Amino acid sequence: MTDFVLVHGAWHGAWCWRKLLPLLREQGHRAFAVSLTGLGDRAHQLNPDIRLSTHIDDVIAVIESEELTDLILVGHSYGGLLATGVADRLPERIRRLVYLDAIVPHSGECWGEFHDPVRREQSRVHISQHGSLPMPDSAIYALQPDDEAWVRRRLVPQPGGVYDDTLTFDTRRVSRLPRTFVDCNQPAVPGVAKSRIRVRAEPGWQVLEMATGHDAMISAPEALAAILCALATGS
Repeated sequence: MTDFVLVHGAWHGAWCWRKLLPLLREQGHRAFAVSLTGLGDRAHQLNPDIRLSTHIDDVIAVIESEELTDLILVGHSYGGLLATGVADRLPERIRRLVYLDAIVPHSGECWGEFHDPVRREQSRVHISQHGSLPMPDSAIYALQPDDEAWVRRRLVPQPGGVYDDTLTFDTRRVSRLPRTFVDCNQPAVPGVAKSRIRVRAEPGWQVLEMATGHDAMISAPEALAAILCALATGS
């Protein structure tokens, strides 16, 4: 049995893992989906004081309250920043990091640096005016119509305070952990382009590809569950 901690990406919530959770549990694993402050079922907590450290603390709170050790930590999209921050603080509790079509940061980088200059400026203007980032067009997730409608109903504004927050961590500490990048590239979303290049250029990465869109836990839950279960058993 393996414990999985699942960290959702921007604008999402713990709800996005709904199709994946039973598949992992059917294989005898335990899986815990984190709800980040200001998002998902915690959208009512949105406030300008939310920072990367807030969301990192959210993940750590689940790990500590459930007394989890030897876990596989899965970060989706923006959640890759959080997985990295958690690994820096609790490396002894983590067996493997899985970046699910996720941001793979270097120490000293922020989320905004992974976007092109035009999008970065637009995002900063919106944050200055509204304190948050607006939901993207749900079509970017390349989902089937029913799934897209389901996602569209649940997306909420992203806390703006996390956008330019720099993540500083011990690179050697994090890089000692086994790391897997799951590249969801049909279609590939632009916000992960830098990470896709990075994991293929730097040592220590296992790169797996999925022929599906960015929200693989929704568009291809069975295939994703098979990947995660294989990582859990080392096969």
